[in-house]
Amino acid sequence: MIRTPLRPLARILEARQKGENPDAIERENLRIRHEQMRDKSRVRAEGRLLVMGVAFFCAFVVIGARMGTLAATEPTEPRAHTSGNSIIASRADIVDRKGRMLATNMSTHSLYAHPHQMIEPERAAAELARIFPDLDQQDLLKDFTGGKRKFLWVKKKISPEQMQAVHDIGEPGLLFGPREMRLYPNGALAAHVLGGTNFGREGVHAAEVIGVAGIERFMDETLRDPAREGAPLELSLDLTVQAASEEVLDAGMKLMNARGAASVLMDVRTGEVISIVSLPDFDPNDRPRPAVQGSPSDSPLFNRAVQGVYELGSTFKIFAAAQAMDLGLVGPNTIIDTRPPFKVGGHKIGEFDNHNYGEISVEEIIVQSSNRGTGKMALAIGPARQQEFLKSIGLFDPTPLEIVEAAGGKPLIPTRWTDLSAVTISYGHGISTSPLHLAAGYAAIANGGTAVRPTLLKQNSIQQGPRVMSPESAAAARQMLRKVVTEGTASFGEVPGYYVGGKTGTADKPKERGGGYYKDKTITTFASIFPAHDPRYVLIVTLDEAIETSGTKPRRTAGWTAVPVAAEMIGRIAPLLGMRPEFEQLRLEQVVQASVSGD
Repeated sequence: MIRTPLRPLARILEARQKGENPDAIERENLRIRHEQMRDKSRVRAEGRLLVMGVAFFCAFVVIGARMGTLAATEPTEPRAHTSGNSIIASRADIVDRKGRMLATNMSTHSLYAHPHQMIEPERAAAELARIFPDLDQQDLLKDFTGGKRKFLWVKKKISPEQMQAVHDIGEPGLLFGPREMRLYPNGALAAHVLGGTNFGREGVHAAEVIGVAGIERFMDETLRDPAREGAPLELSLDLTVQAASEEVLDAGMKLMNARGAASVLMDVRTGEVISIVSLPDFDPNDRPRPAVQGSPSDSPLFNRAVQGVYELGSTFKIFAAAQAMDLGLVGPNTIIDTRPPFKVGGHKIGEFDNHNYGEISVEEIIVQSSNRGTGKMALAIGPARQQEFLKSIGLFDPTPLEIVEAAGGKPLIPTRWTDLSAVTISYGHGISTSPLHLAAGYAAIANGGTAVRPTLLKQNSIQQGPRVMSPESAAAARQMLRKVVTEGTASFGEVPGYYVGGKTGTADKPKERGGGYYKDKTITTFASIFPAHDPRYVLIVTLDEAIETSGTKPRRTAGWTAVPVAAEMIGRIAPLLGMRPEFEQLRLEQVVQASVSGD
């Protein structure tokens, strides 16, 4: 800035010539300069005040908004959080086909300790041992007073009552953390399907819930997927049918003095498993530890319906008859000589109790359960074609059921499939499969000849599986199964109004060591379909070492053990499935004749 001199020489000289006072010029210039400086300072001050006003206004807006937000939220106690990745604890519910709860989440708390903050560790240890009888007082005291640990878990899950009792101790070193746990409200119901969960990554304020068995583990990623937005996993199981099946099978297992039992109920059109039971079972809320000694089947965790592979005996005979009819080798009325002797590969093929059924039709072979007749059909089919057929109905691979245990249920098949193998396999020996495999095989016969894939997930349409036999062959096989109940070895399987068809199977149990078979231990099975003229469901019931003792001597065949249990189960569950009993209508003249004769 150019400043004007207070005493400009030109004006001073001019003033002197005119006789004016030069000092007045200096005073005037000084006044003007002071006014300019004052105006500049005022402008600067006004700018500063404006900036400060805007700043204060913004601050008041921010503070007011924050106060409004706090006023609108629920009051919570401030907590200190450690840095790190958050633990996702949310897990979707599991429901049955009608939306009824099978597994859900429950908010609870964990209990942990900061020993360095404790005032009375001796008293705290004593009180905790009183509240939690499974904890040892001396071990707790050692942990609290050892001086090495600054943090330790006391209990991973506690009830509200236990939490209040710990709170009443008044020990500042005992702290609680929020926790989400998995709850199975129906206890042991469908335990082998659900499996169970455990904690994965754990923190003070959250814990990761992960599946350890069953569908909880198989579908673990799906159940924990945030993209599902908490949508429940819908299973094909029906809760009421599952409960009734478990109740009947448990009673039947005890009545027949069996070591274990399994059942599978499956929709023959969709492959949906409506109920699946394995006994003994367990409560997934308190899942037991896996057994480290003895046979795996001794553990309640063992799923007999899926993991257990057994020789299922004569239930396989219908497969040989259906395939032979489908290939045009025989018809239902084709006569086959079942008289002894019948040798294959130097081995005699006998019958149960050394029966000699003579020359009988294919239908009678199934009704009477002839080993020789079935074996001769198997020889006509040939080992190669027999293998191809059994593989097409899923008897060579583990079932694709949505539980992790299914992968362990791989069928045991012979390494060399000889003529002798073909014969023995035709009547269910020399090949071991699970009850679920058998259910899938019978479903193919029941639905008209198409293979189905068993599933535990609710389906909205019929499966369009590959065709494994003609509808005509399947219909003829179903008629044979119906006659097994009305005229053959499964006479106790009739349930009035539901037209049950099925096939019995009794197989000696193989010895665990040294080879050979037990003479007094059997696996008995009844594979049934209902109603036989238009099947909707297949039911498999298997009993391990069952003995029926009501007679003068013990009876171990399926007709005396598995069949009555299956019949009772069908009578209980069919109404729950919405099936009304059907009874044959008498003609009007029959009713009139009966009325007249009664008079």
